[in-house]
Amino acid sequence: MSDAILSVQDLGKVFSAGGGLGRPAQDVRAVDGVSFEVQPGETLALVGESGCGKSTLGRLILQLIPATAGQVRFEGIDLMRLGARPLRAMRRRMQMVFQDPFGSLSPRRSVADIVAEPIDAFGLAPSRAARRDMVADLLHQVGLPSAVMDRYPRQFSGGQRQRIGIARAIAAGPSFIVADEPVSALDVSVQAQVINLMQDLQESRGLTYLFIAHDLAVVRHIATRVAVMYLGRIVEIGPKAKVYGAPHHPYTQALLSAAPNPDPDAPKRQIILKGDVPSPSRAPSGCAFHTRCPIAVDRCRTERPMLRAVADGHSASCHVAQPNPIPLAMETA
Repeated sequence: MSDAILSVQDLGKVFSAGGGLGRPAQDVRAVDGVSFEVQPGETLALVGESGCGKSTLGRLILQLIPATAGQVRFEGIDLMRLGARPLRAMRRRMQMVFQDPFGSLSPRRSVADIVAEPIDAFGLAPSRAARRDMVADLLHQVGLPSAVMDRYPRQFSGGQRQRIGIARAIAAGPSFIVADEPVSALDVSVQAQVINLMQDLQESRGLTYLFIAHDLAVVRHIATRVAVMYLGRIVEIGPKAKVYGAPHHPYTQALLSAAPNPDPDAPKRQIILKGDVPSPSRAPSGCAFHTRCPIAVDRCRTERPMLRAVADGHSASCHVAQPNPIPLAMETA
């Protein structure tokens, strides 16, 4: 059996959108047959353009929204078969850090009440004094003084609010955290601080992350492995060094070529994709990327490529995939 803490098999989600005034609703396939595993203690980064299904996938994994198809196994348990009570008990082991540090914290609740939500939900504090001690310790772990616990979110900066959100996420002692673009709303200098904090917490608490992002520079610093999504499907997945150093899928190559490199003398070739991302409600036949792909052939227009191994632990879904022979904008760390 796999040692994975998380196993996702053929996971799918179809939303019904539009309709009314005599027009039929359209099916939007937000997540389309996604499969992967996450090993204990690693960080799997999920990257792709806005609208590709990254956040929906994160919510499906945590069962915040119901899946249309597939399976999610966490610590060997099929979450999609659990009833409400056992699923609630499992939520102590898996938590989420949200993208918006301004919208994810209630403005009417104090920091102490926000951080203590999981403590209260799972009955982890035997007394009010113990509850305050636990909140103070959690705030200390995320770099905030205990004196702030009686203040309100409006009194903090974006970076401080995200630290509060992280403190809430670790309060119940989870083993797995979905971080949904946790630094995208923050200034660059603050992003580095929050990333360093998450790495420190991962080491000290033995955490496993699914880190959702679109910024490849951020991913480069925190990821163990990288999965690239396009129109609801994973098109490439593998160890960070292999995905960054020898990307096979042309979409991955284009994303990396557009990423900035601080070295002005580094060789660079930027790949410009034609057209826009198609609507998930009208996804192209065959390979969904063929309408923008610079190397598409006739087969790409009719036959959907499956993920196939291109190296040890490295897979890509492309009929004609080849590693990019030209150094890209971002070299392997």
